[in-house]
Amino acid sequence: MKPAALLTLLFTAMLFNTWAAAAGDAEAGARLFTKTCGGCHSVGLNARGGFGPQLNGVIGRLAGTTADYQYSDAMKNSGVVWTREKLAAYIENPKKVVSGTRMIFWGISDQEKIENLLAYLETFQGQ
Repeated sequence: MKPAALLTLLFTAMLFNTWAAAAGDAEAGARLFTKTCGGCHSVGLNARGGFGPQLNGVIGRLAGTTADYQYSDAMKNSGVVWTREKLAAYIENPKKVVSGTRMIFWGISDQEKIENLLAYLETFQGQ
């Protein structure tokens, strides 16, 4: 194999591995969700608001808009749309993204864990 072709193949493999790592691990995210988020939030077929809002279809949703949860004024008036990037920032530091949120959570600084949570939440986009 020629050196240029080998470099192209190596570069493509590196890009794919970086993308795959950034996509997250939904199974790991499920375990983390259960331990970290599941006490307040639910997802899945029977998800409903409780101590926190249900998170089915959260990505792409306007903050503070599910009908079965009483949001803080800060969340209702935030104007935030939960893109993947905005949700990642919120998971990392909720009060920085929505000042005045009632969510009692200090955040997750580990980007791999955040990506795993997002991968898990993405499995509930159609519900």
